[in-house]
Amino acid sequence: MAKKKRPSAPKSASAPTAAPVAQSAALASNTANTATQPTQPKRLLPLPSELGKGDWTAILLALMFFFTPALGVPHELMLQDTLKSIIVSFMSLGAALIMFWLQRNRRDAMRWHMLMWLPLMLCAYALGSMVWSHTYLAGVEAIRWFIFALIVWLVLNCVTRERFPMLAWSVHLGALAVALLGASQFWFDVRFIPQGPNPAATFVNRNFAAEFMACTYVFTAYLIFHERRTAVLAFLGASTGLNLIYLLMCGTRSAYIGSAVAFVAIAVMAWKFRSRFEFGKWRSEQTIVLLGVLAATIVGLGVIKSGNPGAEFKDVNAFQRGFSRAAQIRGGDATLGVRMVMWKATMNIIEKRPLTGVGAGAWEVDIPLYQAEGSQLETDYYAHNEPLQLLGEYGLVGWIFLILLIAYSLTAAWRTLMAKTNDAMNEGPIRAVALISLLALMIVSNIGFPWRLAATGAMFALCLGLLAASDARLGLRGLMSSARLPWAPAVSQTAAVVTMVCLALASYISYQAAESEAKIVTAVKMALTITQSGQPNSPRNDKTKAEMLKLAREGIAINPHYRKITPMLGDEMAKWGDWKNATWIWESVIGSRPYVVAMMSNVARGKAQFGEIPAALEYLERAKKIQPKAVSVRSLEVILLSRSGKEAEALKLAKVAFADNTLDIDMMNAAYILGIRASDFKFAIESMEVRNKSYPDQKVDGLLKIGTVHANYTKDEAKATEIFRQAYEASGKSPQVMGQIPPAYQGKM
Repeated sequence: MAKKKRPSAPKSASAPTAAPVAQSAALASNTANTATQPTQPKRLLPLPSELGKGDWTAILLALMFFFTPALGVPHELMLQDTLKSIIVSFMSLGAALIMFWLQRNRRDAMRWHMLMWLPLMLCAYALGSMVWSHTYLAGVEAIRWFIFALIVWLVLNCVTRERFPMLAWSVHLGALAVALLGASQFWFDVRFIPQGPNPAATFVNRNFAAEFMACTYVFTAYLIFHERRTAVLAFLGASTGLNLIYLLMCGTRSAYIGSAVAFVAIAVMAWKFRSRFEFGKWRSEQTIVLLGVLAATIVGLGVIKSGNPGAEFKDVNAFQRGFSRAAQIRGGDATLGVRMVMWKATMNIIEKRPLTGVGAGAWEVDIPLYQAEGSQLETDYYAHNEPLQLLGEYGLVGWIFLILLIAYSLTAAWRTLMAKTNDAMNEGPIRAVALISLLALMIVSNIGFPWRLAATGAMFALCLGLLAASDARLGLRGLMSSARLPWAPAVSQTAAVVTMVCLALASYISYQAAESEAKIVTAVKMALTITQSGQPNSPRNDKTKAEMLKLAREGIAINPHYRKITPMLGDEMAKWGDWKNATWIWESVIGSRPYVVAMMSNVARGKAQFGEIPAALEYLERAKKIQPKAVSVRSLEVILLSRSGKEAEALKLAKVAFADNTLDIDMMNAAYILGIRASDFKFAIESMEVRNKSYPDQKVDGLLKIGTVHANYTKDEAKATEIFRQAYEASGKSPQVMGQIPPAYQGKM
């Protein structure tokens, strides 16, 4: 009988028990291997790209860089840079608002860069210094650096390589608009836009315009090197020639130096990135057209004589103007001597306040406290050296800003020069443009204040933004480069609301600034008109004076910090003998600028005029604590001593001042009176002779006074007759002057 087989277990029943064992073994093995191997680095998320189609931010920025230099105020009721600041503020905030609105549903990150921390750091310091320094000026600085940071961030996130030519065109055309108006002022004395030193075009000062032009030439070079169309090359040749000729017309030596260095750097850029430019593909006729038009424009326009009536422009052309000014570049330049006084005072601030500085924007407030003994430069509001002023105002924060800016700029320049990969070479031209423009700006910044002006300040931000955007496209990461900025719809929406609030605030500030400037400037113009009438105290001027004072009070109430304009009003009133109103005008300025010695001296004179001698002496003591040897302080002391009955002491001080040649017109007038009272007629005559040389417009009055001394005191009839005759002839034989000559001498004229 066959043996019965035991049934075997089904396969499906055995598999589940075997698999877990095998999996557990494998897992244990993998775990052991993982424990012995290094952990793989976490992969960084890629940097976000620039905003794409449909975004208008770059277009608005391009329009801003055209309109800011191109537009100016056609009247004197607003400062030129006030308009330019309004344009930059509104267009940058408007561009930000549109961007936030279009990105309201965005969840991907935005770009960030180390450079963003630089202006934000200064903005934060300025906000903090509002608490302990000059609140108004620190607030202005905080707004300036906030707008600066915003421009950098917008360019970082919105300007692609393809959009850059649009920005370059806007910069070039903006410079061309400036050159067209400036050249017309040089040739034809066009006075469409009021200004100071001309030809300043849409700027109040030709130096400001020239500093801006020096920063634009590399953008023009980029456009030329990238162009293939013959007609456009011809236009660029002609417009570039005009821009260069206008720079010669300005005569700004720092801009000459900055431009010359920029031209050398442009040549290096052309050679390094020649494979990325189009000029290597030009046909021979295109090269001839460009160079021919450029040369013809420069030569043809450069030899046209100036029609400007200014003495420095008489019978000169642009070449003569430029070469004569360039020949004056030397260490002993008088303007450098003036600036050296300011620079030394600023270095005193840096030495004495190395950590905190004097506060954002407070340089012009505190600088009298740090000037060398006897020096007095109180009509300047900036140090004419941006790095020095930054260190003086911001202290340690300023040092950090400059060190990081220089370190980054040198690193970026090295990367650009050493570019070899395809991506780096493609980015090279834009990086070179930004670096060269930045280099020109830094050169002129060492003898001017372009960071504080709207057009050049915006150019500074543009250059940093272009470099930051290029770093992001190259994928550069790290503390000195790009990063991702987390984003969400709520961020866009909140930012849009904040931007609208900023626009509302900008509207209010702009309106207040325009209103205040218009009222104060109108009051000053009315005061000048009254002075020029020759009879300021005539009853027919009473109505004008009342309106002038009303405008002055309203303007000062809106903004009591306009030190640039307001004191002019008090100066004119003092000329009419209206010391009471002149004094409160000056006192309003002292409330904002408490250490201005010249203003204290004016107030003390005013107080003395209406008998408030104790108050006048108090201001004298305040002034002496700051600058005991200042010219205005010494003349004030002489005046107050004479009014206090101490004429002998006053005369002694006056003679010391004449010996030291530390004189102003008040000292000369006081010396004349003191000399007559002390019967020191020789000294009285000397005081008027010195005044005649120093103030030629006062010569007729001075001769009449000298003639009076000879006629009434020395009894020298022949000398008196001769001096009176000189006065009469110097006045153009004026009947009014004849009336001031003693009757006994009138028949001898």
